[in-house]
Amino acid sequence: MSKRAARQGDRNRQGTLVSTATQPFTAVGDDALETDGSLFGHARQPRNPISHAQIEIVLSRSVAAVAVIFALQSVPLMLEQLSSRKTEAAIPLAGLLGLSILVFVFATLLRRGIRSSAAVVSGIYLVALLVWPLVMIDPTLVLASKPWLWFMCTVATSCAAIALPLFWAVAYTVITPVAFGLVRVLPSGGEAETVLAVLDTFYAMLLGGTVLIIIYVLREATAKVDSAQSNALAKYSVAVRHHATEVERVEVDSIVHDSVLATLLSAAGVRNARGAELAAAMARSAIIRLQEANGERNLDDASVAVSKLVARIRFAATATGVFTVTELCVDGLSIPEHVAEALYSASVQAMVNSVQHAGPAQSRSVTVGGNDQSGCTIDISDTGRGFDVSTVASGRLGLRVSIHDRVATAGGVAVLRTSLGQGTTITITWPRPGEAGEPIADQPAEAKGALSGRDAGGQ
Repeated sequence: MSKRAARQGDRNRQGTLVSTATQPFTAVGDDALETDGSLFGHARQPRNPISHAQIEIVLSRSVAAVAVIFALQSVPLMLEQLSSRKTEAAIPLAGLLGLSILVFVFATLLRRGIRSSAAVVSGIYLVALLVWPLVMIDPTLVLASKPWLWFMCTVATSCAAIALPLFWAVAYTVITPVAFGLVRVLPSGGEAETVLAVLDTFYAMLLGGTVLIIIYVLREATAKVDSAQSNALAKYSVAVRHHATEVERVEVDSIVHDSVLATLLSAAGVRNARGAELAAAMARSAIIRLQEANGERNLDDASVAVSKLVARIRFAATATGVFTVTELCVDGLSIPEHVAEALYSASVQAMVNSVQHAGPAQSRSVTVGGNDQSGCTIDISDTGRGFDVSTVASGRLGLRVSIHDRVATAGGVAVLRTSLGQGTTITITWPRPGEAGEPIADQPAEAKGALSGRDAGGQ
């Protein structure tokens, strides 16, 4: 059962002033509850931030695309140089390298085996480079141009950066260009001058090192982003649990004051059978409320019209026989159901306090109206004897817990205005004015803080 459901044990007994439980919103009027899909619709999942896994996919696919382009670029030169090479060995090596690149491309598309396939590309390229002189028909014959493997050197070092740990990736980025430089000075590599071979070596190292730095910098940055996100989610989870605990504490404190304490006081003052019957009914109601407080808290996304809230308050005010209710400009306004429940309970508790502690009063009124924040404001006032806030004991729960804390938990604010002989007014506003406008500052100095840190005597 929801905590906002009807307390059936309260409906059949008299003495409404000792409890804030009456009919639920669905019992007031014939219309069903409306759901505000714009503000209180289904919660959407947050968008996925840039993460380590996403960066890995982007990097690997980028390298795969470059590998395809460079492989296609090297095909004409490979076919041209095939006449000077042993076809029974050269063709299988070139085919294995091309096939490994193709497998790597599909692995990036399927997001499976990316590092393994990239490592295979790097390994086959290094083997093909080392055996290059051995596959020539005549190793002493000077090759007319660079070996076609030159176009694939950056692809191999980039695949090594994708696949290998940092140390081995750095080693590969150094060893592979050096191996190509050594091949370059041989007749089978074109017998280039030493300076040109050194330049080619450092050029290949520069390109491979740049790609390696980019990959590992991005990996480190995204790993930190993932770690920060995990820490933030963990902290948020802790904060949510603490907030839920505080909400439950406020609600239980309110129940203790509204039902349990009132029941004990009533039972202590029993003088006849009628009083005993009333105390028993109050005890049953208190037990029901405590059982409901132990259940699951219902924080659904339903909204309720403010006019229904007014109807509930008017029903409770009628039971007192002394309060009049005025409704001002609430047509079309709606608020979350859990907020309406909190405002209703706080309003009824304010009326209870007035009847029990304000003494004789010429007028007692409740005014409910809309405000400029698309919420509502409730004024509960009387012309009773009032009280001196400075004499209030800090251990009292009525105003502090049942009104102030309950309204604050729902996102509103309760302001007390009172002084001896001048009556009492409690203004409940939702949402909290400080969130969308200036906070209420016109309350008397002696009343400031009364609802947050103190309580009215006996209230």
